[in-house]
Amino acid sequence: MPKIRPFRALIYNQQNLKRLSALVCPPYDVISLSQQEHYHDLSPYNFIRILLGKDIPGEDKYRRAAALFKEWLGNDIFIQEQKPAIYFYSQQYNIKGQRKTRLGFIALLHLEDKNSSVFAHEHTKLAPKEDRLRLLKAVKANLSPIFVAFADKERIIQRIYQQHLQDKKPFIDIVDESKVNHQVWRVDSPEMIARIQASLKDKNIFIADGHHRYEVACAFRQEMKKKAGSITGEEDFNYIMSYFTNAESHDLTIFPVHRLVKLGPKFDMDDFKISLSEYFHLEEVKDKTRFFFLMEKGGRTENVLGMYKDKRFWLLRLKNIKILDKMIADKPKEYRSLDVSILNSLVLKNILGLNLEASEDILHSPDAGQFIERVDSIEGYIAFLLNPAKMSQVSSVALTGNRMPPKSTYFYPKVLSGLVINKFNDGKG
Repeated sequence: MPKIRPFRALIYNQQNLKRLSALVCPPYDVISLSQQEHYHDLSPYNFIRILLGKDIPGEDKYRRAAALFKEWLGNDIFIQEQKPAIYFYSQQYNIKGQRKTRLGFIALLHLEDKNSSVFAHEHTKLAPKEDRLRLLKAVKANLSPIFVAFADKERIIQRIYQQHLQDKKPFIDIVDESKVNHQVWRVDSPEMIARIQASLKDKNIFIADGHHRYEVACAFRQEMKKKAGSITGEEDFNYIMSYFTNAESHDLTIFPVHRLVKLGPKFDMDDFKISLSEYFHLEEVKDKTRFFFLMEKGGRTENVLGMYKDKRFWLLRLKNIKILDKMIADKPKEYRSLDVSILNSLVLKNILGLNLEASEDILHSPDAGQFIERVDSIEGYIAFLLNPAKMSQVSSVALTGNRMPPKSTYFYPKVLSGLVINKFNDGKG
C-alpha cells in the first residue's frame, strides 16, 4: 500500500521576490545548455543555480549548490511553511487549440524495500544518477518532485479541488514561458489529508518522470540506513517529494519521443527501403499535414512508424506483430507491441545495425518539426517519427516487471522545479 504524508515545504518568499516566474525552472533533465544559460540570466535567485549549476573549472558545483541553498535560507529567499500540508497543483495548457487542465497534488511518498506498489517504466543511466546523488548528499533536500500517476477511479483529486479549492485564491499563480498556467493551493486540513491518504489504498503508483531521482533516493536511504545502524522508517530520507495525478484523466498528455539518426557513408536509401519492405508496408505521403493525420489515425488500430528523408514522408505499417516474437522473445507481448520497441528492434538494430545501448548517432526529441528541419539542412540524417504511447501501455509494461526502452515517453507539461522544496531535517527525520 503506498504511504504518503504532508510536509512543511520551503517556498520562495514572494513578499521580497515579486516575480516568481523568473525564479522557477523546468526539471533538470529537460534543460539544454542554452536554456541553462537563459535561466541563469533570468535572475540571481533562479532555482537553476541550485538545481543545475554551471560547470566551472576548479569549483565543486555540488558544494556551491549547498552553500547557495544555505545562504538563501539564511537570507529569507526561501521560507518554510508553518504547517505540514499537501499541495494541490493545477496546470492549464493548450494542445492543438484545446484548453486542458491537469490536476494533481504534491506530497511525500514513502520509499519501499520490498513488495513495492511503485512501478518504474523506463531504464536509467549511471551518469545522471551519480550527478543527482552527489547533489542530494550536498543539499539534503528533494529539490523537485518526481511525477507519478495512479488510477484515481473515485476522482478524489477532482472532487477535493471542486469542493474546496477552485473558488479559493492559490498562493502560487504564474504563467511560464510556454504559456502554461501553474497554480498551487495548500491543503492542511487533517480530514482532507486523511481522505487523500485513504484514496491511495491498494493503488499501484507508476513513475512517469523522475526515474533517476527515485533510484537515487533509494540509494541515499540505504546509505543513511547503514550509517545509522537502525532506523524507524519515518526519517525524512525514507520519503521522496512526488507529484501525483490521475492516470486515467483525459488531461494527462503524453508526447512521443522521435529519433534523429546519423547515417553511415555507405547508406543507400533504395536498399534501405527494400530491407524495410520485409517487415513493413511502405506508403509515401507527399503532404506533411496529411502524413501526420494518417499516422495518428493508423496508430489507433495498428503499429505505424513515420519516416522522413530527402523531403519525403513515408508511413511504415507493420505487416505482422509476430515478427517481434523471435527478435525480442525475452520480453512480454506488452513490450513487443510498443511502436518504440518495433522501431528499435526491427529498424535501428536489425536493419541499420546500431548499438542502441551506446550509440551517439541517435538523438531524441518530442519536437518532430525540429528533426524534419535537421534532415533538410544537414546531409546524412534520417528522422523516425512515432505516435505517443498510451498511459495504459506504460502501466501494462511496468506491471510485467519490465521497463520500456529509454526515451519512450514525454509527459507534458513538466512539473516546475522551485515551486515547493522538501528540506530534510538534518537527515534525522
